[in-house]
Amino acid sequence: MNLLVDITPLRESKMYRRLYFGGAFGALGGQATFVATAFQLREITHSALAVGALGLVELFPLIVAGLYGGVMADRFDRKKIIIGTEATFMLAALGLMFNALSSNPHAWVIYFLDAFIVSSSSIQSPSWSALNQSLVRHEHQSASAVLGSIKMTIVSIVGPALGGLLVVSVGASWAFGLNAAMYLISLPVFMSLHSLPELVSTDKSDTKLFQEGIQYTRSRPDILGTYCIDLLAMAFAYPVVMLPFVAAKFDNHFALSLLYAALPFGALVATLLSGWTKKVHFYGRALVASAILWGLGIAAFGFSSQIWLSFGALAFAGGADAMSAVFRQTHWNQSIPPEMRGRMGGIELLSYAIGPMTGSFRAGAMTAWTSLRFSLTFGGLGCAGAVGSVALALPALWNFDVRTNENVALVKQIRSDEEHLEP
Repeated sequence: MNLLVDITPLRESKMYRRLYFGGAFGALGGQATFVATAFQLREITHSALAVGALGLVELFPLIVAGLYGGVMADRFDRKKIIIGTEATFMLAALGLMFNALSSNPHAWVIYFLDAFIVSSSSIQSPSWSALNQSLVRHEHQSASAVLGSIKMTIVSIVGPALGGLLVVSVGASWAFGLNAAMYLISLPVFMSLHSLPELVSTDKSDTKLFQEGIQYTRSRPDILGTYCIDLLAMAFAYPVVMLPFVAAKFDNHFALSLLYAALPFGALVATLLSGWTKKVHFYGRALVASAILWGLGIAAFGFSSQIWLSFGALAFAGGADAMSAVFRQTHWNQSIPPEMRGRMGGIELLSYAIGPMTGSFRAGAMTAWTSLRFSLTFGGLGCAGAVGSVALALPALWNFDVRTNENVALVKQIRSDEEHLEP
């Protein structure tokens, strides 16, 4: 069995290559800005509460813009949506840079522009998901999901490291400036993409399109199950906010860095050795297994009292989470019709964005109420139990077989008739 990653989508589709590498540059700068924003806000306010409030500022724009972004992705040219939002990212990065360069940087500017960035990102995300489906052949969606995971894992390692290096050595303004410069690379790449035809009738109102999306979700318990599993996995077992507290237990100067690197390290290793995923046909079962393993890894992390065991448990969990993402993305792209893909992307965004926010609050509150070890271990075991319950409650997810599913057959037929796919 070939365990190595399949790069066929990059090799076959010029448009997908442009979307892939252009997106990597933009995401790299965005990750650097993520670090610089929190760093500068701490420098201005000297308040952990003020930094934590960034999550609250982001929540409402994420929900509203994400849902409407799904409607936009099915109504308008997805290429134009991505270009427009990339331009707003660049403007926001420049605004953050000028604020950082001023003699008296303002916290409210950071909050405002952060909400602006999250709104634009939430609008862009459904179009991005839909374009990935459109530019990659139906049978190569699994390989595309793996490649996307590899890209974001590398970006999540390099981007924060670069941002952290810049803010402590030359200042936050340099990180924001780097972000703006990255969009000068990504924007021309996205402009070279082919425009795609509109997929839904323009005489339908936005409300009608949104209602159709909700109705479609309700008609697909297998898809609903993927959303529930992702949400529950993060709500029960999202450990990142607790990493500084775990690191404080170890007499090791590099403990915090090791723990932060563990999840993306595990994800990268798992995706680089993910050739076996092409042989999997029961996506729902693979998703359930991956999410349960994620929970068990987090439980082991919470129980561990040795730094290297903790690193190994987190890396194991990171690998399981990466495989969960691969099977979810493949399930969606191979079974959701192109004319619905954008609206489903908006709902997907909520499932994987709200989960970590909820999980951070749960972990912090339970740690304050009980103990750090209990909070993390209970959360991991609770995740495994909750995911198992979803599998029992939604047999359509457990029995989903890509070889026989009627939705997959329908999408495969639609994709075979498309003429815009460029080899």
